[in-house]
Amino acid sequence: MKPTILTEEQIKEQLASVPGWEYKDNKISKEFQFKDFMDSLGFVNSLASFFEANDHHPDIHIYYSKIVFELQRFDVGDKVTDKDFLTAKEIERVYGERK
Repeated sequence: MKPTILTEEQIKEQLASVPGWEYKDNKISKEFQFKDFMDSLGFVNSLASFFEANDHHPDIHIYYSKIVFELQRFDVGDKVTDKDFLTAKEIERVYGERK
């Protein structure tokens, strides 16, 4: 299914469903903390099959004990879509299970 491009107003409304995420430079992003590098990598690996199955591959910045995810759809002109929020919610769900 083709993703639905969201207006800035829709994006701001959707941000309420993913606390801590912010909208800037036409993408939504959030930083996540981990105990060390291997924990960070394990988290990304635990999400890889979801990203692949949903054909949504976020920009992922991996640091020693943190990861920054940036979400937007390149195939619709670098816009934020409903798929970005679906992906953000899955990232949040998996991160919450690690606690």
